Order: sequence, then structure tokens, then C-alpha cells
Amino acid sequence: MKNTIKIMLISLIVVIALLCIPSISNAAATETANDEESLINAIQNVDDGGTVEIQNNITVTKPIVIQKELTIDGNGYTIAGSTDWTSTSGNQTMFTAQFAAGKLTLKDINLNNGPKYGVQSYDGATVILDNVSITGFRYGGVLANGGNIEVRKLHLGYNGTGENNGIEIDKGSAATNNPSLIMNGVLTSDSNENIVRPAENGNLTEFTVTNTENTTNKVVIAGDRIVFTDKDNNVISEASIPENATVNADTKKVVVTLIISDETERIVVDENSTITADLLKSHIELKEGYKIDGYFTDAKYTKEFDFNSKLDSDTTIYVKTSKIQNNDNNNEGNNGIVDKDEIPKTGEENYLAIASLAILASASGIMFTRKKEI
Repeated sequence: MKNTIKIMLISLIVVIALLCIPSISNAAATETANDEESLINAIQNVDDGGTVEIQNNITVTKPIVIQKELTIDGNGYTIAGSTDWTSTSGNQTMFTAQFAAGKLTLKDINLNNGPKYGVQSYDGATVILDNVSITGFRYGGVLANGGNIEVRKLHLGYNGTGENNGIEIDKGSAATNNPSLIMNGVLTSDSNENIVRPAENGNLTEFTVTNTENTTNKVVIAGDRIVFTDKDNNVISEASIPENATVNADTKKVVVTLIISDETERIVVDENSTITADLLKSHIELKEGYKIDGYFTDAKYTKEFDFNSKLDSDTTIYVKTSKIQNNDNNNEGNNGIVDKDEIPKTGEENYLAIASLAILASASGIMFTRKKEI
């Protein structure tokens, strides 16, 4: 009887242990893909947090939705949209990371051509773009649709119809989260029009813009505009912010417009900060032979700009320049160096010349005398 009870207890323990063991699946940390079918299967089968390795250029015919954390490593290959595209529930974006569980990292990949967007983050999802090129999409390159977009290295070709639409910040009517854009690297674009643009459809009421310490390009807020800059804070592109939208940003900026003759330079500086003449000079490329005479608040150069004043709004500064006058002597070259041929000979040089002539005359006399003796 005791043995029977022992056997039953051991059997029960074994059954409980087996039930606690997680089920074995066919998922793997890394999957590979070389066509559309294997790409879809790889995304479905790869472990949460895994990687899909692209091994060939791929053409896709329908949108791909991702609701897990994964990396698609393109290895430099291109995923292109087919002309025979199939819509799925109205979604025609090539890659969509969806809801909070969706975290997609696109790495070393080119996305070309499609009926809507290249990639979007929807309602709490995150998309990280790391050495990605996106071009030829009808609606736009990137859509932060109530989700989060992080730019590490991104090149935008021309996307959109009529006008360029690089990164669009929006919130769909069914989305419950507000979108955000994180600049954490380098963003380049073939067009300077609408590189970053908030949507004006009435649904976007709040969004966040963040710039890390390591980012090269910045996206900042200046008044009622969202401004895209280079590493030196020069304005590259700007777009209007909808009136009903609130923007969360670390610092607010103002735009300083420098007018130098017929050229214009625009930079952003912190709101309510002061600037220096050296700062402005570092953003001005003078014509050769010209110098800066002063900085003024009017085109006629009658009122000098006050460098002690804090800038609380966009400001225009007129830079007065003039040609450098050359007051050097006529016997001086462009760099104030006397021409070599015009250097006067010193007394020592004259003496050497006379001595040389005397020696030559003596030698000629000796030769003449010898000829007579012969």
C-alpha cells in the first residue's frame, strides 16, 4: 500500500513538472528571407526580439503588419512595392508596427515604391530607422500615426505627390496614443520641402519632439512652426503646426534671419537667449574681398542691432558689408610683397657686378695678347 502511494505521488509530481515546461515551438532567434513568402513566414516564426535577415532584393504585393519586437536586417538589399498591390483593410503601408507590442527596427535596408507610406508606427508602436533609405511612396516616407519614430540614420528620397512628404506626424481617429519623434542621428533628404510635417486633419492634438545629445540633425519648435536643422542649427526645412496641436519639446527656439546683400541665412537659437557677433559671423560666408561693417535691424542700416537684448520672437538682422580697399604702394603685390624684379640692388651687388666685368675684360685682353704673339 505504501509503495502504491509513493508511485502515485511520484507520478503526480512528474505530471505537474511536465505541465510547467513551456511548449516547444518552431520559433528561432534568427530567420532568413529571400522572397515575399519567406519574408512573411520569417516575421511570423521568429522569436519575439529576434532578427530577420534579408538575403536578396524582394518585391512585396501587400502590406506587412508587425505586432512583436523584431529587427529586419536588410544587408543593403531593397524591398520594393509591386504594381499589383493588394490592400488589407485600407492599410496600404509597406511595413506597419502596430500597438504597444510592436517594436520594429529597420536596419541597412532600402524601401522603394508603394501606394501609401514606406513605414508607420501605429498607436503606441515604435519604429527605429537605422541606415534606411525610403523613396517613391505616394503618400509619404514615414508616418508616426499615434506611435513613436526614432531616426538613427535615414535618407529620404522624394515621397508624396505634388509636394514632398518625408516624415508625417499624425494621429488616426481610432488611435489612443499621441505620436512622438526622436532624433538620434543623421537625417538627409533629396528635397528641402516638408522633411518633417505635422498633419492638419484635426486629429492631431498633441505630439512630442526629442533630440538626443548625439543627434546631428535636430527637429525643433519655433513659434508655430516645426523646424528641421543641420548640425550647425542652420534651417533646412520648416512646416506649420496646426492651431489645435500642442507640442512637447525640451526647449523652444526662435529663428534668426540674416540678410547679407542679396543672400539670406536662417538659424535657430534658444528662445529668450542673447547672441553674439561671433555667432552670427560663423554663419556668414562673405564674398572674397569683403568685410562686415555692422549688424542692423533695418535694411537701410540706420539702427544697430542690440546684442544685449534677449530674443523672444523671430528676428531679422541686416548685415552691412563693404569691399576691402587696397591702400598698398604701387610697387607692392596683392599680398604686400614687393615684386622680385623690382628689388633695388644693394651697393654690394653693384660691386660684384663691376668686379665681374673687370675680370671678363682682363681675360679678353690676355687672350688678345696671346693671339698677337702667335
